[in-house]
Amino acid sequence: MNKVLQRLLVFFIGIPVVLAIVYIDVQKHLPLNLLIMAVSLLGADELYRIFSSKSELEPKPFVLFLTAIVPVSTYVFVITGQPVYYTDYTFLLSAMLIMGFEVISRKVFEQSIQRISSSVFIVFYCGYLLTYLTKLTQFHNSVFFVCSFLFTVFICDSFAWFFGVLFGKNNKGFIKVSPNKSLAGFIGGYFGAILSSLVPQLIRSDIFYGDLWKGCLIGVLIATSGIIGDLVESAFKRSAGCKDSGKIIPGRGGVLDSIDSIVFSAPVYYCLVFFLYLPAA
Repeated sequence: MNKVLQRLLVFFIGIPVVLAIVYIDVQKHLPLNLLIMAVSLLGADELYRIFSSKSELEPKPFVLFLTAIVPVSTYVFVITGQPVYYTDYTFLLSAMLIMGFEVISRKVFEQSIQRISSSVFIVFYCGYLLTYLTKLTQFHNSVFFVCSFLFTVFICDSFAWFFGVLFGKNNKGFIKVSPNKSLAGFIGGYFGAILSSLVPQLIRSDIFYGDLWKGCLIGVLIATSGIIGDLVESAFKRSAGCKDSGKIIPGRGGVLDSIDSIVFSAPVYYCLVFFLYLPAA
């Protein structure tokens, strides 16, 4: 019951705080981007700890620095009006630096594959994927796009948890990587995502214009990517033999436990906005 109360407090306090930060549109959402940078760094620290329990990695300060550089550079590109695809070059440079460090600094190379691949993946997962949130801030009406995305992810996650608690007792275990996940929870997540993605269309049709199928499509794809993101993080933890990625967030665990859906969904949502709504942005 204590964990349930903690999750409810996070929902009713944490989510409004995050959405309020999004509404502070100063210097291309500076507060939001500072939060993204902090989350990226904390998440990388947690993922490094998870991976290092099973394999060798490059030095932690080096990996965390390269992870942080990716979202920082993306914000610089946005605020200076440079093309956001320059972020791809930053990530590629980070990956090349990791490979270069390996071949220059090491004397034995039996663990080179693990060190390089795990370190590059941390930069990709905790640094690069989150930059798609920053990329949304380049658009006109970015407040509504970012809020709509986060609202949909939060409602999807909350409905999945709520439906799972109420109706998921007898339909768990069909996803082996996360046996506590239930069919009822997945159905609730899709229902919540579709419902919440239709709300922006109904209240701001000038921005989220067009037929309702657009909102339904966004809901389905955000729910799917969010669920996969959650399961992928479960696979990381199961491989490392840990229950939570950390303890920083009451009722949820670590930073990665709270952003796993966002990490996977942000690139999907960015592409959807780009192709469905960009002419109006």
